[in-house]
Amino acid sequence: MTAPESTQPPPLARFGLDRAAEERATPARLEAARSDAATRVLVLNGDAAPLSRRDALHWVGPGAAPQDAEWAFLGRDGDGTAVLAAVLARTEDEPFPAPAGWGSLRTVGGLLSARDAGAFVEALSLGRWLLEAPFCPACGARTEIRDAGWSRHCPSCGREHFPRTDPAVIVAITSARHPDRLLLGSNALWTGDRFSCFAGFVEAGESLEAAVAREVREEAGVEVVDVRYRGSQAWPYPRSLMLGFLATAADDTAAEADGEEIVAVRWFERSEIGAGLAGESDLLLPGAASIAHSLISDWYSGAE
Repeated sequence: MTAPESTQPPPLARFGLDRAAEERATPARLEAARSDAATRVLVLNGDAAPLSRRDALHWVGPGAAPQDAEWAFLGRDGDGTAVLAAVLARTEDEPFPAPAGWGSLRTVGGLLSARDAGAFVEALSLGRWLLEAPFCPACGARTEIRDAGWSRHCPSCGREHFPRTDPAVIVAITSARHPDRLLLGSNALWTGDRFSCFAGFVEAGESLEAAVAREVREEAGVEVVDVRYRGSQAWPYPRSLMLGFLATAADDTAAEADGEEIVAVRWFERSEIGAGLAGESDLLLPGAASIAHSLISDWYSGAE
Protein backbone atom coordinates (compact mmCIF):
# COMPACT_ATOMS: atom_id res chain seq x y z
CA MET A 1 0.00 0.00 0.00
CA THR A 2 1.18 3.51 -0.79
CA ALA A 3 -0.05 6.65 0.94
CA PRO A 4 -1.33 9.46 -1.29
CA GLU A 5 1.33 12.00 -2.22
CA SER A 6 -0.52 14.83 -0.49
CA THR A 7 -0.10 13.22 2.93
CA GLN A 8 2.85 14.37 5.03
CA PRO A 9 4.53 11.52 6.93
CA PRO A 10 3.64 11.39 10.63
CA PRO A 11 6.44 12.80 12.82
CA LEU A 12 7.72 9.39 13.86
CA ALA A 13 7.64 8.00 10.31
CA ARG A 14 10.27 10.30 8.84
CA PHE A 15 13.65 8.95 7.81
CA GLY A 16 16.43 9.93 10.19
CA LEU A 17 19.55 7.86 10.59
CA ASP A 18 21.09 5.38 8.17
CA ARG A 19 20.47 2.20 10.15
CA ALA A 20 23.51 0.56 8.48
CA ALA A 21 22.00 -2.87 9.12
CA GLU A 22 24.81 -4.56 7.21
CA GLU A 23 27.22 -3.56 9.99
CA ARG A 24 25.34 -5.29 12.80
CA ALA A 25 26.97 -8.66 12.09
CA THR A 26 30.47 -7.14 12.11
CA PRO A 27 32.36 -8.66 15.05
CA ALA A 28 32.69 -6.25 17.96
CA ARG A 29 30.85 -3.50 16.08
CA LEU A 30 29.22 -2.29 19.29
CA GLU A 31 32.42 -2.42 21.30
CA ALA A 32 34.34 -0.51 18.63
CA ALA A 33 31.73 2.25 18.56
CA ARG A 34 31.70 2.49 22.36
CA SER A 35 35.47 2.98 22.37
CA ASP A 36 35.34 5.80 19.80
CA ALA A 37 35.01 9.24 21.45
CA ALA A 38 33.35 10.62 18.31
CA THR A 39 30.40 8.24 18.63
CA ARG A 40 27.06 9.88 19.49
CA VAL A 41 24.96 8.22 22.18
CA LEU A 42 21.28 8.68 22.95
CA VAL A 43 20.60 7.80 26.58
CA LEU A 44 17.07 6.76 27.54
CA ASN A 45 15.64 6.66 31.05
CA GLY A 46 12.49 4.63 30.51
CA ASP A 47 10.77 6.46 27.65
CA ALA A 48 12.47 9.78 28.37
CA ALA A 49 15.49 11.25 26.55
CA PRO A 50 17.71 14.21 27.45
CA LEU A 51 17.00 17.45 25.58
CA SER A 52 19.34 20.23 24.51
CA ARG A 53 16.26 22.31 23.66
CA ARG A 54 12.57 21.57 23.81
CA ASP A 55 12.77 20.47 20.16
CA ALA A 56 16.19 18.77 20.06
CA LEU A 57 17.83 15.77 21.69
CA HIS A 58 20.95 16.07 23.81
CA TRP A 59 23.59 13.62 22.60
CA VAL A 60 26.58 12.52 24.67
CA GLY A 61 29.82 10.66 24.08
CA PRO A 62 30.22 7.01 25.11
CA GLY A 63 32.17 7.96 28.24
CA ALA A 64 29.34 10.19 29.52
CA ALA A 65 26.65 7.52 29.16
CA PRO A 66 25.77 5.08 31.99
CA GLN A 67 27.98 2.07 31.47
CA ASP A 68 25.48 -0.34 33.04
CA ALA A 69 22.84 0.48 30.41
CA GLU A 70 21.69 -1.86 27.65
CA TRP A 71 23.58 -0.77 24.52
CA ALA A 72 22.67 -1.05 20.84
CA PHE A 73 23.97 0.17 17.50
CA LEU A 74 21.34 2.45 15.91
CA GLY A 75 23.25 3.23 12.71
CA ARG A 76 25.21 6.15 11.31
CA ASP A 77 24.58 9.86 11.18
CA GLY A 78 24.76 11.88 7.97
CA ASP A 79 28.49 12.45 8.45
CA GLY A 80 29.17 8.73 8.97
CA THR A 81 29.49 8.91 12.75
CA ALA A 82 28.28 5.85 14.65
CA VAL A 83 25.11 6.36 16.71
CA LEU A 84 24.32 4.22 19.74
CA ALA A 85 21.53 3.86 22.27
CA ALA A 86 22.20 3.38 25.98
CA VAL A 87 18.91 2.36 27.59
CA LEU A 88 18.00 2.24 31.27
CA ALA A 89 14.83 1.10 32.99
CA ARG A 90 12.84 4.07 34.27
CA THR A 91 14.17 5.57 37.48
CA GLU A 92 13.02 8.59 39.46
CA ASP A 93 16.51 10.07 39.41
CA GLU A 94 17.63 11.18 35.98
CA PRO A 95 20.99 9.69 34.91
CA PHE A 96 22.50 13.17 34.45
CA PRO A 97 21.30 16.77 34.06
CA ALA A 98 20.26 17.78 30.54
CA PRO A 99 20.25 21.40 29.28
CA ALA A 100 16.47 21.38 28.69
CA GLY A 101 15.53 18.51 30.98
CA TRP A 102 14.22 15.12 29.93
CA GLY A 103 11.16 14.47 27.76
CA SER A 104 9.14 11.42 26.75
CA LEU A 105 8.57 10.42 23.13
CA ARG A 106 4.86 11.15 23.51
CA THR A 107 5.61 14.69 24.66
CA VAL A 108 8.43 15.83 22.39
CA GLY A 109 8.35 13.42 19.44
CA GLY A 110 6.27 15.75 17.29
CA LEU A 111 8.68 18.65 17.84
CA LEU A 112 11.91 16.92 16.86
CA SER A 113 13.80 16.92 13.57
CA ALA A 114 13.51 13.84 11.36
CA ARG A 115 16.93 12.67 12.53
CA ASP A 116 16.15 13.06 16.22
CA ALA A 117 12.62 11.67 16.00
CA GLY A 118 13.80 8.65 14.02
CA ALA A 119 16.61 7.94 16.46
CA PHE A 120 14.32 8.33 19.48
CA VAL A 121 11.64 5.93 18.26
CA GLU A 122 14.27 3.42 17.08
CA ALA A 123 16.13 3.53 20.39
CA LEU A 124 12.97 3.24 22.47
CA SER A 125 11.51 0.39 20.41
CA LEU A 126 14.73 -1.61 20.46
CA GLY A 127 15.64 -0.65 24.03
CA ARG A 128 12.38 -1.86 25.50
CA TRP A 129 12.93 -5.26 23.92
CA LEU A 130 16.48 -5.41 25.27
CA LEU A 131 15.26 -4.59 28.77
CA GLU A 132 12.10 -6.67 28.85
CA ALA A 133 12.99 -9.88 26.97
CA PRO A 134 16.24 -11.24 28.44
CA PHE A 135 15.05 -14.86 28.60
CA CYS A 136 14.30 -17.39 25.87
CA PRO A 137 10.51 -17.78 25.56
CA ALA A 138 10.98 -21.39 24.46
CA CYS A 139 13.17 -22.80 27.27
CA GLY A 140 13.57 -19.98 29.79
CA ALA A 141 17.35 -19.69 29.61
CA ARG A 142 19.01 -16.28 29.69
CA THR A 143 19.92 -15.25 26.17
CA GLU A 144 23.05 -13.62 24.76
CA ILE A 145 22.81 -10.33 22.85
CA ARG A 146 24.06 -10.55 19.29
CA ASP A 147 24.12 -8.36 16.16
CA ALA A 148 25.03 -5.18 18.05
CA GLY A 149 21.80 -5.33 20.05
CA TRP A 150 19.43 -6.52 17.32
CA SER A 151 19.10 -10.21 18.17
CA ARG A 152 19.37 -12.64 21.07
CA HIS A 153 20.82 -16.14 20.95
CA CYS A 154 19.76 -18.83 23.40
CA PRO A 155 22.81 -20.86 24.47
CA SER A 156 20.55 -23.61 25.80
CA CYS A 157 18.25 -24.47 22.89
CA GLY A 158 19.99 -22.55 20.10
CA ARG A 159 17.03 -20.43 19.08
CA GLU A 160 17.48 -16.90 17.73
CA HIS A 161 15.11 -14.15 18.86
CA PHE A 162 14.44 -10.74 17.37
CA PRO A 163 12.54 -7.60 18.41
CA ARG A 164 8.80 -8.03 18.01
CA THR A 165 6.48 -5.58 16.27
CA ASP A 166 2.69 -5.83 16.61
CA PRO A 167 0.57 -4.33 13.81
CA ALA A 168 -2.34 -2.14 14.89
CA VAL A 169 -4.84 -0.14 12.86
CA ILE A 170 -6.01 3.37 13.69
CA VAL A 171 -8.82 5.06 11.81
CA ALA A 172 -10.66 8.38 11.62
CA ILE A 173 -14.26 8.13 10.42
CA THR A 174 -15.76 10.62 8.00
CA SER A 175 -19.43 11.20 7.23
CA ALA A 176 -20.86 10.31 3.83
CA ARG A 177 -23.68 12.84 4.25
CA HIS A 178 -21.79 15.70 5.88
CA PRO A 179 -18.25 16.16 4.50
CA ASP A 180 -17.38 18.57 7.33
CA ARG A 181 -17.95 16.01 10.10
CA LEU A 182 -15.51 13.59 11.72
CA LEU A 183 -16.36 10.81 14.19
CA LEU A 184 -14.04 10.40 17.18
CA GLY A 185 -14.24 8.42 20.40
CA SER A 186 -13.32 8.89 24.06
CA ASN A 187 -11.55 6.03 25.84
CA ALA A 188 -12.68 4.86 29.27
CA LEU A 189 -9.17 5.49 30.63
CA TRP A 190 -9.19 9.18 29.70
CA THR A 191 -10.46 12.14 31.65
CA GLY A 192 -12.05 15.35 30.47
CA ASP A 193 -13.03 16.18 26.90
CA ARG A 194 -10.38 13.97 25.27
CA PHE A 195 -11.23 12.37 21.92
CA SER A 196 -9.21 10.49 19.32
CA CYS A 197 -9.38 8.03 16.46
CA PHE A 198 -10.44 4.39 16.85
CA ALA A 199 -7.63 1.85 17.13
CA GLY A 200 -6.89 -1.77 17.88
CA PHE A 201 -4.50 -4.61 17.21
CA VAL A 202 -4.73 -6.76 14.10
CA GLU A 203 -5.84 -10.26 15.05
CA ALA A 204 -4.35 -13.54 13.82
CA GLY A 205 -5.29 -14.26 10.22
CA GLU A 206 -6.89 -10.84 9.74
CA SER A 207 -6.22 -8.28 7.01
CA LEU A 208 -5.72 -4.60 7.83
CA GLU A 209 -8.98 -3.68 6.12
CA ALA A 210 -10.89 -6.33 8.06
CA ALA A 211 -9.33 -5.11 11.30
CA VAL A 212 -10.47 -1.54 10.54
CA ALA A 213 -14.04 -2.69 9.93
CA ARG A 214 -14.10 -4.89 13.05
CA GLU A 215 -12.60 -2.32 15.42
CA VAL A 216 -14.96 0.46 14.31
CA ARG A 217 -17.96 -1.85 14.51
CA GLU A 218 -16.98 -3.04 18.00
CA GLU A 219 -16.08 0.35 19.45
CA ALA A 220 -18.48 2.71 17.68
CA GLY A 221 -21.27 0.54 16.24
CA VAL A 222 -20.59 1.80 12.72
CA GLU A 223 -20.14 -0.12 9.48
CA VAL A 224 -17.52 1.50 7.26
CA VAL A 225 -16.98 1.83 3.51
CA ASP A 226 -14.23 3.36 1.39
CA VAL A 227 -11.33 2.39 3.66
CA ARG A 228 -8.26 4.42 2.65
CA TYR A 229 -4.70 3.83 3.84
CA ARG A 230 -2.93 7.02 4.97
CA GLY A 231 0.46 6.01 6.34
CA SER A 232 2.20 4.32 9.26
CA GLN A 233 4.52 4.98 12.15
CA ALA A 234 6.21 3.01 14.90
CA TRP A 235 4.66 3.50 18.33
CA PRO A 236 6.67 1.74 21.04
CA TYR A 237 3.84 1.59 23.59
CA PRO A 238 4.69 -1.17 23.94
CA ARG A 239 5.83 -2.33 20.46
CA SER A 240 3.24 -1.31 17.89
CA LEU A 241 3.36 -0.41 14.24
CA MET A 242 0.38 1.89 13.78
CA LEU A 243 -1.20 1.75 10.31
CA GLY A 244 -3.43 4.75 9.74
CA PHE A 245 -6.67 4.85 7.75
CA LEU A 246 -9.59 7.06 6.89
CA ALA A 247 -12.96 5.39 6.37
CA THR A 248 -16.51 6.54 5.76
CA ALA A 249 -19.50 5.62 7.91
CA ALA A 250 -22.25 3.80 6.03
CA ASP A 251 -24.84 5.23 8.45
CA ASP A 252 -23.99 8.22 10.66
CA THR A 253 -26.93 7.55 13.00
CA ALA A 254 -25.60 4.12 13.96
CA ALA A 255 -22.69 5.61 15.92
CA GLU A 256 -22.83 4.41 19.53
CA ALA A 257 -20.05 3.78 22.06
CA ASP A 258 -19.53 0.22 23.24
CA GLY A 259 -19.68 1.50 26.83
CA GLU A 260 -16.63 -0.48 27.91
CA GLU A 261 -13.47 0.55 26.08
CA ILE A 262 -15.11 3.60 24.47
CA VAL A 263 -17.43 5.60 26.71
CA ALA A 264 -18.47 8.28 24.19
CA VAL A 265 -18.52 8.79 20.44
CA ARG A 266 -19.32 12.08 18.81
CA TRP A 267 -19.53 13.70 15.38
CA PHE A 268 -17.40 16.85 15.34
CA GLU A 269 -17.80 19.73 12.91
CA ARG A 270 -14.69 20.86 11.06
CA SER A 271 -14.73 24.14 12.97
CA GLU A 272 -14.70 22.25 16.29
CA ILE A 273 -11.72 20.18 15.16
CA GLY A 274 -9.90 23.35 14.13
CA ALA A 275 -10.48 24.94 17.51
CA GLY A 276 -9.27 21.80 19.26
CA LEU A 277 -6.09 21.61 17.16
CA ALA A 278 -5.40 25.27 17.93
CA GLY A 279 -6.00 24.79 21.67
CA GLU A 280 -8.89 27.24 21.58
CA SER A 281 -11.54 24.98 23.11
CA ASP A 282 -12.00 22.34 25.81
CA LEU A 283 -11.64 19.59 23.20
CA LEU A 284 -8.42 17.63 23.80
CA LEU A 285 -7.03 15.95 20.69
CA PRO A 286 -4.01 13.59 20.33
CA GLY A 287 -0.52 15.02 20.73
CA ALA A 288 1.56 15.99 17.73
CA ALA A 289 3.80 12.90 17.98
CA SER A 290 0.96 10.49 17.22
CA ILE A 291 -0.37 9.33 13.88
CA ALA A 292 -3.85 10.05 15.25
CA HIS A 293 -2.94 13.73 15.25
CA SER A 294 -1.78 13.46 11.62
CA LEU A 295 -5.02 11.75 10.55
CA ILE A 296 -7.14 14.42 12.22
CA SER A 297 -5.09 17.41 11.09
CA ASP A 298 -4.85 16.11 7.50
CA TRP A 299 -8.62 15.76 7.42
CA TYR A 300 -9.08 19.23 8.86
CA SER A 301 -6.76 20.82 6.29
CA GLY A 302 -8.41 18.95 3.43
CA ALA A 303 -5.36 16.80 2.65
CA GLU A 304 -7.27 13.58 3.15
